[in-house]
Amino acid sequence: MAEYNYPRHMRRIIEQSEEFWQREEISNNPTIENVEHINSKDVDKKTLKILPTYPKEEIVIASFVIPVTEGAVTGYYFSNPRMTAFGLSPLIVYFHGGGWTYGNMDFYGHYLAHLSAVTGASILSIDYRLAPKYKFPVAVEDCYDALLWAAEGAKYWKIDPDRIFVAGDSAGGNLAAVIAQLTRDRKGPSLAGQILICPITDGRLRTLSIEEHSQSPMLNTKLLQFYINNYIREPKDILSPMLSPLLSPDKSRLAPALIITAEDDPLSDDGKLYAEALESGGSNARVLMVKNTFHGFLLYRNATGAKETECAIRQFVSGRPLKNIQFMTEAELRREGRYHHSETNEDEH
Repeated sequence: MAEYNYPRHMRRIIEQSEEFWQREEISNNPTIENVEHINSKDVDKKTLKILPTYPKEEIVIASFVIPVTEGAVTGYYFSNPRMTAFGLSPLIVYFHGGGWTYGNMDFYGHYLAHLSAVTGASILSIDYRLAPKYKFPVAVEDCYDALLWAAEGAKYWKIDPDRIFVAGDSAGGNLAAVIAQLTRDRKGPSLAGQILICPITDGRLRTLSIEEHSQSPMLNTKLLQFYINNYIREPKDILSPMLSPLLSPDKSRLAPALIITAEDDPLSDDGKLYAEALESGGSNARVLMVKNTFHGFLLYRNATGAKETECAIRQFVSGRPLKNIQFMTEAELRREGRYHHSETNEDEH
């Protein structure tokens, strides 16, 4: 079993994150009321201190009601008018993490506004319906319907229709991977890429990293099993590619995948194995593993590897081919002369 030795600011992130999300408490008493309380509460001042900041005068936030199968969900749109004033911007359709159970939009709003500011992309965050009230595959269909809606609405938002990406962290990374497969299978919108951050790709939970990091901070195997059990209708759902995209028999003709993993994450191998499977299937993938950091690190201010990961995402949505993406901060990239404001988009399919 791995041991973890983090600097003080990383330990503070772990402690405050647990206080906000109350993961252990919810897993022991997963009532709909308890989950909805966490998902609807405002971010408190202590939690704000560990979340990314963004230039509030530059990012405009709007909300939309998006029709989905047998209902509707809310989409939160983050954009920078100063960027779109000079042309069309890329769009990231983002699916939040939280084990298909959590989904506090106030919490994610800080992170996504920051991500929009540092990448120059517009972002549509999907508040898809959650377990245990809505079981698999409701979240999948909500996210797919929302992508269809976004692709249609792109022409009204100064979005480049050839630069639409799906992205997500943790369970949201799972949904992004699944949606990328569904767009191919259902002949949906063409995607420029998929950005999978600490994704779960195999619901069987059998990898070496799950064993090695069974007691890791932020996510452990007890929580993982709780999330799976909370999401599925019956055990055989785990074998569906719509829940375990790694088990899909066809991994060809998928959008290029930038996959971010964390060294101390039980899901680290999920990302690595999925990248290998995509490459074996003829799709383009690149996995970047961030050393000495934990699951979900990108959501938090100054977490180890966050600035480098944001820079990699910015390069990807700007059109840089996966093989040419440099894992470094923007400042380091500028110093090395590799920063380009307009990077040509090369076909990687």
